Amino acid sequence: MQYKIKSKIWIEIDGKILLGEGRIKLLKTIEETGSLSKSAKKLGMSYKKAWNLIDSVNKCTVQPIVVKNIGGAGGGGTTLTIYGKKMVSAFEKINQNCWNYLDKQVDKLPIRE
Repeated sequence: MQYKIKSKIWIEIDGKILLGEGRIKLLKTIEETGSLSKSAKKLGMSYKKAWNLIDSVNKCTVQPIVVKNIGGAGGGGTTLTIYGKKMVSAFEKINQNCWNYLDKQVDKLPIRE
């Protein structure tokens, strides 16, 4: 039998969610597809919900995390800014550090007594 502690983390600013696992997944999918519409479809959410999540993230940060490019000959798209990529990377490191810490805490349970 293997015990595991489960937890979810998110980062808030002034009581509003800035980043969590769902938003990170959306941001990473935008980076992968270059499109908010394609990302929403891939993740099974409406474009409106995806746009609202991205808009709320951008409004909570000092710099934009995502920018929309207007269409044209090459078409439009959505991309992560350098700041956005740094935020995703930082969140993932924080999340991994939390999991590593929690994995070590399981050893403190008196399960073998």
